[in-house]
Amino acid sequence: MKIAIDIRSTLKKTRTGVGQYTYNLVKNLVSLDREDDFLLYSKIKLFSRDKSLPDIKASNIRHKIERFSAGLDRTLGKVDIFHSPSQDMLNIKGAKIVVTVHDLIFRMFDYGHSKDAIASSERQILDTIAKADKIICYSKSTISDLQRLYNVPDKKIELVYVGVDRDNFYPMAEQEIQKARNIVGDFGVKEDFILFVGTIEPRKNIGNLILAFNALKEKNNIPHKLVIIGMKGWMYEKVFKLYDESKHKKDIMFLDYQPNNILNNFYNLADVFVYPSFYEGFGFPILEAFSCGRAVITSNVSSCKEIGEEAALLIEPNSIDEISSAILRILSDNKLKEDLQRKGLEKSRPFSWQETARKTLQVYREVAGK
Repeated sequence: MKIAIDIRSTLKKTRTGVGQYTYNLVKNLVSLDREDDFLLYSKIKLFSRDKSLPDIKASNIRHKIERFSAGLDRTLGKVDIFHSPSQDMLNIKGAKIVVTVHDLIFRMFDYGHSKDAIASSERQILDTIAKADKIICYSKSTISDLQRLYNVPDKKIELVYVGVDRDNFYPMAEQEIQKARNIVGDFGVKEDFILFVGTIEPRKNIGNLILAFNALKEKNNIPHKLVIIGMKGWMYEKVFKLYDESKHKKDIMFLDYQPNNILNNFYNLADVFVYPSFYEGFGFPILEAFSCGRAVITSNVSSCKEIGEEAALLIEPNSIDEISSAILRILSDNKLKEDLQRKGLEKSRPFSWQETARKTLQVYREVAGK
């Protein structure tokens, strides 16, 4: 088969959710499947300097780069399968179409989205439902949202969980910990710390995390820093206003986006990882923290609950008291912390990119009638 995959989300160095998913899926697909031909579609202007092809190599890969708005058909030629990890480019003829729907943020958490953006996303999801031969989702939560809001039949949807990058996210051995302390120390983090990882935007609920941290400083005098790792997204002004107004701003650190090999050091040294998001299609950082053997606090909503259940402390994301109380419980109870670390590590073990690739390949073969 000729399998074309849209890899536009992998072209920038700052790969977040969709980019991480696409990169790891393709990397493991070509490792698993040497029989089929993979055409990797990207869109790069002739003199673009901010985009580069991902470092994935295999004999059955061909990069198909659109430079002059030629469109999918002319760029790819005839293919059997076209897999779009997003919903904005489905105009291709003669191919079976597989689409990954990551979330329905525009419906489930529309705060901060303009009317035009919501209308555009609505058109895209309706186009996906109409054109896709199969829709892949990587959480039961997103499947539930799709079926409740759009009545998508079971036979059109496939649950394929994502994996975790175990080359980077793993519990460090004792001899690695000192090196990790040095790396983290180079960022100015020399004290115990509470960690958050994610894009700075309203949905991630960083504002309530800062308020909970302020309360812990004032009521319990915890010695910790709050370390926030992630690039600026949109509508982040309120977060930085809360930071500026905090009496404890010297203990709150924003470290921007960091690559996986740096993140692993922070995960391994964090006393607790807190991810109080209002809505997630999956919540990659939860799984990454689990895989590093960290105690996790996350929300009792959407896929955060699905991934965190029975391995993390679940909180109501609107409750500052619940967030601060959960953090204090872990910081003051070593037995609870160790229990959560063990459960999180166990919860992460079934999540494998090799298994993601294997099940995705099954989807391709099913829609192609192989």
